[in-house]
Amino acid sequence: MEAARARKKTTGSSGLQKQRRQEGRTAWLFSAPALLLLTVFLVAPFLMAFAFAFTNQRLIPNPNLPTEFIGLRNFLRLLMDTTFYRALSNNFIFAAVVVPIQTAFALALAMLVNRKVRYVNLFRTIYFSPVVTTMVVVSIVWFFLFNPGEGFINQALKFLTFGRARPLDWLRSPRLAFPAIMFFSVWQGVGFQMIIFLAGLQDIPAELYEAAQVDGAGSWRRFASVTLPQLRNTTIFVVVATTILAFKLFTQVWVLTRGGPQNATMTTIVMLYRQGFQELRVGYASSIAVLFFLIVLVISLMQRLFLREGRDT
Repeated sequence: MEAARARKKTTGSSGLQKQRRQEGRTAWLFSAPALLLLTVFLVAPFLMAFAFAFTNQRLIPNPNLPTEFIGLRNFLRLLMDTTFYRALSNNFIFAAVVVPIQTAFALALAMLVNRKVRYVNLFRTIYFSPVVTTMVVVSIVWFFLFNPGEGFINQALKFLTFGRARPLDWLRSPRLAFPAIMFFSVWQGVGFQMIIFLAGLQDIPAELYEAAQVDGAGSWRRFASVTLPQLRNTTIFVVVATTILAFKLFTQVWVLTRGGPQNATMTTIVMLYRQGFQELRVGYASSIAVLFFLIVLVISLMQRLFLREGRDT
């Protein structure tokens, strides 16, 4: 009797292990296409960039200038490049301004469209439509809006000030170009964060609001005591994702100003593109990519750690 039970137990255990192995093979089989694409288009290019960063590799091979290993020369040159520091500081300024404004604005919009009112789906579509529109197309539209002569923004300012405001050259002024791109970027990207916050709001149990209301909590008190604590994980994701997107700033800058005027809108990715595809210095551009990747990685990890510590306290 005991032997039969032992055999049955052993047979069941081996069958369970066999099932788990089969599930594991199935999981790897379904994951293989995605892993292959990640390897080809993400892992392999980064490893190549890391290798090129220690060479004088050029985009177009030159028989008179063969590729050579030059050690840390690219990194040393980069650390003495004032344009790199200007580009990096612009990235930090952009992230410091855009991330909190966009996050707060997205949360406000999410709470607005989370209400059960007529045409709420229409408003959600309107707020989200800039996100799904190609960035190049949106940037060209805003290029005409910022036009110093007949642009809508200058015309609106002229109308609101009864003709007293002079036309502003938004994209050619070193003082106005970067704030204009910030404003445009907040408008274009806020719909993405709004959708994430909307999903988080709809996941909050209604019983929590009912209990707070029974305790006499007003709308602001319910927002501070129920909404914000329940959205902590969502906020962490939104802040980290928005920070990474802010440091990847390229398309709108390239379309609107090409990094000018006087490097006022220069960013690290714009500088990388110029060095790699215009100056043909692949090795130097790769050193920019590697160093910038490490900086963004450290910032993201610190940001995530800080936000998680704030959540635990």
